Amino acid sequence: MQIRVLVADDDPSLRALICDIVRQQGYDAVEAADGKQAIDRFFSGTEPGLVILDVMMPVYDGWDVLREIRAQSDVPVMMLTALDDEQSEIAGLKHGADDYLAKPFRYAVFVARLNALLRRTTRDLGGMLCFGALSVSLEKRQVLVSGAEVVLSNKEFLLLSLLLQNRGVVFSREKLLAKIWGYDFEGDERTVDTHIKTLRQKLLSCGTMIQTVRGAGYRFEVAL
Repeated sequence: MQIRVLVADDDPSLRALICDIVRQQGYDAVEAADGKQAIDRFFSGTEPGLVILDVMMPVYDGWDVLREIRAQSDVPVMMLTALDDEQSEIAGLKHGADDYLAKPFRYAVFVARLNALLRRTTRDLGGMLCFGALSVSLEKRQVLVSGAEVVLSNKEFLLLSLLLQNRGVVFSREKLLAKIWGYDFEGDERTVDTHIKTLRQKLLSCGTMIQTVRGAGYRFEVAL
């Protein structure tokens, strides 16, 4: 099941940007424009794997929403605020937030913190990493596409694991050969191309997540 991330911010442009980033990382984004919507959407349906809360919101502010959530759940919560000072950060952590990020923030920093917080959720799901219709358990070496198990060879699974754990990072064929086959492998780089082709075919519609970067190599990316 795809992990849901609740994004609560009264700024529509920033909220849309955050949701785009969340979806790009392979998670499902649920939006809330104020504190009341955030509470309603948190407690309706499946509990989100992460909540991103703006501090200054109408109806109920981020602290009010956080208190409501913490009364019933220990879900990871990231607070967003324009107040870039130590006292605000301390207050946020004391209220039960797991992380605190001042606006404006850098893309790379936000993505790193997002994925760091969601590691707790993936551990709670038995280590299952979810990217749209693709679910992968590194511990169980299990791959599912739309709920159906996909049987991969050892090298195919290692390739997929390396790429998805380094989302957005481009790996050259030479580097993939070294990491998966070892430095003493005597074959050529076409071996990588053959395995990538077969892996894409087995992953069906999710095969497009393994992208070719012309002249550079391959990367794992979840399209918006």
